[in-house]
Amino acid sequence: MNAYDNALRQLEKAAKFIKLDKEVITKLSVPENVAMAGLPVKMDDGSLQIFQGYRVQYNSARGPYKGGIRFHPQVDLDEVKALAFWMTIKCAVVDIPMGGGKGGVVVNPKTLSRAELEKLARAWIRGFRNIIGPDKDIPAPDVYTNPQIMAWMADEYSQLVGKPSLGVVTGKPLEFGGSKGRESATAMGGFYILQEAVKEQGLEPKKLKVAIQGFGNAGSIMAKLLYDAGYKVVALADSKGIIYNSRGFNVDKVIEHKQSKKSIKTFAGAKKISIEEFFSLKADVLVPAALENQITKDNAVNIQTKFVVELANGPTTPEADEILYNNEVMVIPDVLANAGGVTVSYFEWLQNTSHNYWSAEEVDNELKERMIPAWRAIAQAAEEHKTDLRTAAFVVALDRLAKAIKITN
Repeated sequence: MNAYDNALRQLEKAAKFIKLDKEVITKLSVPENVAMAGLPVKMDDGSLQIFQGYRVQYNSARGPYKGGIRFHPQVDLDEVKALAFWMTIKCAVVDIPMGGGKGGVVVNPKTLSRAELEKLARAWIRGFRNIIGPDKDIPAPDVYTNPQIMAWMADEYSQLVGKPSLGVVTGKPLEFGGSKGRESATAMGGFYILQEAVKEQGLEPKKLKVAIQGFGNAGSIMAKLLYDAGYKVVALADSKGIIYNSRGFNVDKVIEHKQSKKSIKTFAGAKKISIEEFFSLKADVLVPAALENQITKDNAVNIQTKFVVELANGPTTPEADEILYNNEVMVIPDVLANAGGVTVSYFEWLQNTSHNYWSAEEVDNELKERMIPAWRAIAQAAEEHKTDLRTAAFVVALDRLAKAIKITN
């Protein structure tokens, strides 16, 4: 399953609903710029390794490119192009004045020492310094990258241009120009949307069971938010195992266990289940917060939840989307559900460029001001066009992108 092919199919499907201009479709079917670089790193043992790096700048009609950099062994160009396209849609969905981009490095960062990781981060900046910058392309963290890596990148760029340029990346540590609320933003945005959907359906959180796939930053914070709000978190999965407890987990204790043991699979009092069992659970909310193409035509038929909240990018294939929609499962799509991350990244960039830093409360209030109206616009479009929420999100985004593209033509 090619993620980029999936993305273009989503574009074509939504374009039909609003009779999108063919020239706009053509422009959005191809990235504006694709850059690749071999990134040299002198390893701790003295050997030289060259890591394949990417940056895809998809569309800038609404503003400078924005999007994360992932360090992962399965990174490839089609994946990065798909992610850059989805970032273009995502920024338009939450109506922030930025375009879409994405970066990646083919590497298993878990095999690198801290010194090697720093060298790789700095090498990425040197490899792409000519096409990024605070006014043209602003990267951020993604899978297996973090605030420390962003700090190294901002420092390297600042040294190369000869002046402090913290706004070149977002997702930095607070002590180095980061924004309050950034670490929790992806999960918090999805949480706000789910809360609205649950309320609109007259449901009570304390009666709802949740399963979460992925226990990194987004998945673990979402688990904590839902647990604190009264939801019963009954299943959790990370890259090493899946655990289940019908009575629900104490998420605080699971997070402690993950931090000390590096995995949740040995958490006491939990039943180990397979991935097939995980996607067949009788729960109310499923949160995919791992990688792409997790929900497919093969397992979508078994999903019994009321809601799917996509904190991951591209976790559901187009065929699975059709199955879930026909089975009346509400899929809150990635381009809305996880847009809290890019929204607070935008806030961080604003703070860097203005040298005016916001309180946590201000960030949270501004995040709500973006997420909830976006949800309402998409829910209204879904109702109007009698379609699923993903297609409705694309309809809203494509309308905004088309207006920007036509103005710049």
